[in-house]
Amino acid sequence: MDLEAIKKLCALMREEDLVELTVEEEGRRITLRRAAGPRAPLEAPLTKKEGIIVRSPVVGTFWIRPAPGEPPFVKVGDFVQPGQVLCIVEAMKVMNEVRAEVAGVVEEILVEEGEAVEYGQPLFRLRPA
Repeated sequence: MDLEAIKKLCALMREEDLVELTVEEEGRRITLRRAAGPRAPLEAPLTKKEGIIVRSPVVGTFWIRPAPGEPPFVKVGDFVQPGQVLCIVEAMKVMNEVRAEVAGVVEEILVEEGEAVEYGQPLFRLRPA
């Protein structure tokens, strides 16, 4: 199996939100695994101006606050620590917490509360601390 075929399998895993995929072909077997559970993918910036993009770990509905009428998890200008909850993406009645993986300042919130989001869609732009 060549590198292009493996890249296509990885893309398929992302598109279908698969945690594990095994393919057997001509006596060869390959198993690909991703970390289980929702996790916000990060995109490393080339410059500090661009910041770090926090992306949605699942397809669902974006919620900036833990419950209606409560204050938001974060707002623009807030300093966040690694592991701090930034938002919730609700998928099939499951509340998936999206957490910061780096310390930084919330520069921009890229979606509106209640908006439908796709897997990998940018949710926040953080300026690393």
